[in-house]
Amino acid sequence: VDGKPKRLLVHRKGATRAFPPHHPLIPVDYQFTGQPVLIGGSMGTCSYVLVGTEKGMCDTFGSTCHGAGRALSRNRSRNNLQYQDVLQRLTDQGISIRVASPKLVMEEAPESYKVRLLSRVW
Repeated sequence: VDGKPKRLLVHRKGATRAFPPHHPLIPVDYQFTGQPVLIGGSMGTCSYVLVGTEKGMCDTFGSTCHGAGRALSRNRSRNNLQYQDVLQRLTDQGISIRVASPKLVMEEAPESYKVRLLSRVW
């Protein structure tokens, strides 16, 4: 921190670790590439596969986000979105889904999540 070694405890609320290549805490299978990180999108957005880097370790203590985060609670999504409207918007984007319960469609609709664009990769 500020160019000086310090012992820290990193709390990753809303984040996950992304350690760089050769870090002692990642499995041997990932030693040459860095720790893989999956950032899941919503039903209507892309997902990303990243790996930890040395720059990310320095800038973020080896942390990255692990998803988009909810914009609407599950309850608010069920109350504010219509099943058929969500299905039609997904169909218009070329996305088809198969789901056991209509309420899951509203809960996991793209509108239920914050819009995240991956604009910078460490």
